[in-house]
Amino acid sequence: MTGVARGAFSSALASFIENDTLAAIRAGMVAVVPLTIVGGLFTIAAYPPAASIDAVVAAYREVLLVPVRATFGMIGLVACFAIAYDLGRRLRQDALSSAVMATVAFLLVQLDPAEQTLALDNLGSSGLFTAILVALVAVQVQRFFTGRGLVIAMPDGVPEIVAQSFLSLTPLFCLVMVFWLIRSVAGVDLNSLVQTAFAPFVFALNTLPGILVYACLVTGLWSVGINGDNALDAVVAPIFFQYLSANVAAVTAGQPPPYVTAFGFFSTFVNVGGTGATIALALLLLRSRHVPFRKVSRMSLPTQIFQINEPIFFGLPIVLNPVFMVPYVLSALVLTTASYLLMTSGMVSKPFVNLPWTTPPVIGHYLVTGGDWRAAVWGVASIVIAMLVYLPFVRRAERRAIGVTMATVPDMTDNRAAPTQKS
Repeated sequence: MTGVARGAFSSALASFIENDTLAAIRAGMVAVVPLTIVGGLFTIAAYPPAASIDAVVAAYREVLLVPVRATFGMIGLVACFAIAYDLGRRLRQDALSSAVMATVAFLLVQLDPAEQTLALDNLGSSGLFTAILVALVAVQVQRFFTGRGLVIAMPDGVPEIVAQSFLSLTPLFCLVMVFWLIRSVAGVDLNSLVQTAFAPFVFALNTLPGILVYACLVTGLWSVGINGDNALDAVVAPIFFQYLSANVAAVTAGQPPPYVTAFGFFSTFVNVGGTGATIALALLLLRSRHVPFRKVSRMSLPTQIFQINEPIFFGLPIVLNPVFMVPYVLSALVLTTASYLLMTSGMVSKPFVNLPWTTPPVIGHYLVTGGDWRAAVWGVASIVIAMLVYLPFVRRAERRAIGVTMATVPDMTDNRAAPTQKS
């Protein structure tokens, strides 16, 4: 691919990634992260890793699990509100009205026509795809009505907050009417339909081939300078959140977590010290024979402890660098495969606690699995394995860099002509 073609491809992909809809979905997924972190902390408190503490906590377990159910049980509802708010803001609508209309429509979809009660389970992660769909539809309906003037406009003297509430009246009525007809009159379970439509994707990402394809896409995009995690987050985050919620539900029910690739698997077990396990590369370059490599390593290591690897990624660089792009992708594939197999065999616990992505490696391995010491050991081993993957490529890069440096150093040898020998 020529430089012009590569630039055009990157520009087109970046435009696709940054479109308003995907950006709003990403914002909604980010909005629910604090819920899962708080819920995860209470999960650890309810099921501490030490048996002696667990015996004491057992009497208070049901009380400790209340925040877990409250946080994980509202993921879908909060995501719907946040996505609609962000998309409404991007499309120059009244964002609060967008969020309120979408939330009302989402709750209407979750009503059981026979019982006339809310299906509370669908307010959590099981209703996440429906929440996304309803939020996007609600804002587009609002945009349609306001763009064509099909709204109730109040006189200038009316307070803005009152005027905005009347502006949202006709689109809200339309949304309520449509979703009421679908759910209560026609009896269509929209949540079930959406779940069925996304079932192949939900299944695939918990398989080894599926998660390997994802790992390859993430690191491949990063290799050409595009944030692969952000690019795919709008698509995969709802699925990983569903896995995480299912794992939390299983743990609270006293059962083993069913999903390997729940939210936290990739960020903790694959992105060790940053995407592509680049903390291993930084450790190798710490004593490099090439001085610039050592400087980049020393500059990047403090941030990589907290999973931030931009200094080494762009400073070395890895992006568009054929020597380092290969191990960058390969290390992610190796760690994905090994971690997946260890978890499916039961040698390492599956993740069920969500942590901030800046949690240092090893510590993150331990906490995300609810205090499994074997996961912490595997975290150390992961760094060593990644170092072995990077090692031959580091040596090659050093030889090339040192060779180029030597070739550019002027020859300082004394070239004065030797005195002619006397006859």
